[in-house]
Amino acid sequence: MSVSLADIEAAAGRLKGHAVETPLIESPALNDRLGRRVLIKPETLQRVGAFKFRGAYNRLVQLSADERTRGVVAFSSGNHAQGVALAARLLGMPALIVMPSDAPSVKVEATRRYGAEIRFYDRLTDDRVAIAAQVAAERGSVVVPAFDDPHIIAGQGTVGLELVRQAQALGVTLDVVACPIGGGGLLAGVSTAVKALSPKTAVVGVEPAGFDDTLRSLQKGERVTLTPTTRSLCDALESPAPGQLTFPILQKTVADVAVVTDAEVAEAMRYAFAVLKLVVEPGGSVGLAALLAGKVRSWGDGSTGLVLSGGNVDPELFAKVLREEV
Repeated sequence: MSVSLADIEAAAGRLKGHAVETPLIESPALNDRLGRRVLIKPETLQRVGAFKFRGAYNRLVQLSADERTRGVVAFSSGNHAQGVALAARLLGMPALIVMPSDAPSVKVEATRRYGAEIRFYDRLTDDRVAIAAQVAAERGSVVVPAFDDPHIIAGQGTVGLELVRQAQALGVTLDVVACPIGGGGLLAGVSTAVKALSPKTAVVGVEPAGFDDTLRSLQKGERVTLTPTTRSLCDALESPAPGQLTFPILQKTVADVAVVTDAEVAEAMRYAFAVLKLVVEPGGSVGLAALLAGKVRSWGDGSTGLVLSGGNVDPELFAKVLREEV
């Protein structure tokens, strides 16, 4: 199952009046440092503080009345959890979220505030997919995947739809768009929209070192599953493999993948705070990290669209990053 521009435009219609159409912002200081024009899409300003609300709402709003009564179940380390929880609350349905016991407290607390029930699991010993499937079987709930679902991908694709149209309104045809990669839902949606609206624009995904499953999969020509032995600063991007639905889309639409280290991500978070005046979580910072590290090449005039995908960073971790302890 693929996702088309029409699917993304339909999602945009469903999201109108519910999701925030985040602005494009520009920093002369960043432009000067990089020697290129960068138009920033700050999904940190989206509802729940991340792009995930887009896909979650687009999925849940299409459920039948009977499905809404039985509710939804999802598994997530935080941003998808919050997106599903808020969408469920807005649509009047129950939601249970399976979350790792070491998920950032700021994301756990926010998910609870949106009214979802939380069931914790051990990231190292438990199978979150199995837990969610069991809950769904017991309750008759609908499982809402974090990325491997056409409705989720279409919802996330509205980020790219807005980005290109906002850039065009400024008279800019983007040379390249840089976007984070976890399981690939955001990148698949964004790249689908970008390539449909601006075929000459290159799309570059960015993922953390140690979790470069998308890069390895694209190099091999088939989905590669990693078995990481360490954690990443980017807790939101620790997917071990691209999705079954997202990967074929990425194969067709993505020009390159950059890989960034934790140190580069931390530096990008500090730069975003000090210069851009934005709080950006580690996973949301990877595109900026790649640009600052010179890892996103130009295909033309260098004008760049940058997706900052979320801002839900644990306060203690953020303080450590700012003190350069991370």
